[in-house]
Amino acid sequence: MKISRGAAMLALMCLPGLSMAADVDGASLSWAWGVPFAGILLSIALMPLLTPSFWHHHFGKVSAAWTLAFFLPFAAVFGPALAGSSLVHALLAEYIPFIILLVALYTVAGGIFIRGNLHGSPAVNVAILAIGTVLASFMGTTGASMLMIRPLIRANDNRVHKAHVVVFFIFLVSNAGGSLTPLGDPPLFLGFLKGVDFFWTVSHIFPETLFLVCSLLGIFYLLDRWYYAKEGVLAVDPTPDTRGIGFEGAVNFWLLAAVVGLVLFSGLWKTPLGITVYGTEVGLPGLVRDAGLLAVTFISLRLTPAGVHKDNQFSWGPMQEVAKLFAGIFLTIIPVIAMLKAGAAGPFGAIVSAVTRPDGQPDPAMYFWAAGALSSFLDNAPTYLVFFNTAGGDPATLMTTLAPTLAAISAGAVFMGANSYIGNAPNMMVKAVAEERGVAMPSFFGYMAWSGAVLIPLFIIMTFIWF
Repeated sequence: MKISRGAAMLALMCLPGLSMAADVDGASLSWAWGVPFAGILLSIALMPLLTPSFWHHHFGKVSAAWTLAFFLPFAAVFGPALAGSSLVHALLAEYIPFIILLVALYTVAGGIFIRGNLHGSPAVNVAILAIGTVLASFMGTTGASMLMIRPLIRANDNRVHKAHVVVFFIFLVSNAGGSLTPLGDPPLFLGFLKGVDFFWTVSHIFPETLFLVCSLLGIFYLLDRWYYAKEGVLAVDPTPDTRGIGFEGAVNFWLLAAVVGLVLFSGLWKTPLGITVYGTEVGLPGLVRDAGLLAVTFISLRLTPAGVHKDNQFSWGPMQEVAKLFAGIFLTIIPVIAMLKAGAAGPFGAIVSAVTRPDGQPDPAMYFWAAGALSSFLDNAPTYLVFFNTAGGDPATLMTTLAPTLAAISAGAVFMGANSYIGNAPNMMVKAVAEERGVAMPSFFGYMAWSGAVLIPLFIIMTFIWF
């Protein structure tokens, strides 16, 4: 974040004409502008395996290097005004609100300690996963993930095989669970802002969600029971038993409700008031939301007893990793999103054209897979908007005549964010928290082997049944 903030300040000081800069025309871009984005993805995938020590100490510098590899040539070719305005827009309109929300949820959830020692049997693990999945649609996938991952890891701290537990946690709590309301996942919230009814999603993709969640819980139970039997007599549990289950830092539940309220309020409050910073409009609702989230963060840090943070092994390491890596992702993704927005006229025109049948009608199955495939590696929120607009962009029509298409876009964007670590922000956060607590998580491609073996067959079945 320090690198990103410094770059933003430099742009603001050196580029006084940014407010007049135009948007990036994706139709005029070559696919080669996506190389830095591909580079940062490959770095995340390969460098922890090839040079783990270097990556651990310098991943922020790697992220910054790929960002400069995009912005310096972009400024040279298209001019500093366009490059600077794109930088400011990505930071002010996208990255900073995104990271403020994550910091608030991470801090508040980290201030809640679920007291009690649950033993990680297959049945207990399924129960924790199910509870977290339900919570995700009401408090967001990030909030539910940060609240439930710590007690889940603690419950399994004497298990030999536990990486699979965290993998299925990402599948369920960090992704599938957020599919029923706009509070659950950013793509659905964007749809809500565009005019999709609050309860439309739960009424139209509940069967798909139920199938996916029940299938994953069933597969997990069988797999975990096999591992549990294979381990035999378990080692002594390092977490002492307690008489019951309870909560410490309960004030953070109220703060968590405040976070949800601020996000919902910012979507419902309609006003033309706001400020324009070098061509980027920042609305008053967003400013109030972000200020409120920062206040919630500081209140949580102030009111949460130090013992709760100690019991939770709370640290800023996972949050710093996500902030630095996603800064590079949000900035290098600029040309990729622009090329997608260009539609059939852009370099990715084949993808956009593939979702339309010969008779001109949208193909829900192709929308499901196109939105899902891109959401596996790109930010699923703008991906949702791209295909929302490709399908016509009229919420009234999409909720009625084209309801199967909107359902396919919604399901693809939310469900397939689980296909890779970078498909959804909570994925990376959960991975970082787990590794910090000694869980040997799969590599980038190792995780994709899990998602390919477990999720893709389920998505194929869903395609034939619903899309």
